[in-house]
Amino acid sequence: MANKIRRENSTQEYLDELQDRYSKLNVIRVDLAYKKDSNNKITLEKANEDLERMLNNRRSKPSIFKDQVGYVCKKEYTEDRGVHIHAYFFYDGQKVKKSSFKADQIGKYWKENITKDKGSYHNSHRNKYTDNAIGMLEHNDTDKRKKLDKAISYLYKNEQSINPIKTNKKSRAFCRGILPKKKKSTGRPRKTNDDN
Repeated sequence: MANKIRRENSTQEYLDELQDRYSKLNVIRVDLAYKKDSNNKITLEKANEDLERMLNNRRSKPSIFKDQVGYVCKKEYTEDRGVHIHAYFFYDGQKVKKSSFKADQIGKYWKENITKDKGSYHNSHRNKYTDNAIGMLEHNDTDKRKKLDKAISYLYKNEQSINPIKTNKKSRAFCRGILPKKKKSTGRPRKTNDDN
C-alpha cells in the first residue's frame, strides 16, 4: 500500500510539473505487448530491455519522439496476454496535434523495430468508449485532468502482479520519466479557472 501511495504522489507531482511547463499536453495512450505465439516466452526482463531500448532510441527517431516530454508505463503479466505494458506518452500539445496517428507511430515502431515483429500494440485512441482522458489536455482543463488522474491510477495497483518465476528483484513494474527542470518564466503567468 505504501508503494502505491508513493507512486501515486510522485506521478501526480510529475503531471503537475508537466502541466506547469506546457500549456497543452497531448496525452497518448498505447498498450505494448507481444504476439500470442511468443508471449509465453517473454520474460519481464526481456520486456524491460525492449521498453528501455525504445526509450533510449527516442533521440535517434525524431519523426516519432520529437516533442515527447514525458511518459508513465506499467508492466503487467496475465496468463492470456503474457507480459504487456500500459503506456502513456506526453507530447508538447503546441507541436503534436494528431493523437491517434502518434499512437500508431509508437505502436508500429514497437512492433517492427523494437520487437522485430514479435510485438503487438493497441491504440486506445481508436476506442469508441474512451472517457476522454487521453488526447489534448489544455492547461486549465481541470475536468479532463481529473479523468486522466483516474485513468492513470489504474497503473498504481498491485493486483495485476508480475509472475515471480519470470522476473528478478531488479525488474520494476512501474516507471515514469524524470521531472523536467523548472524553467524560469519569461512571460505573464497563465490564467487558471480560479482567476476568474
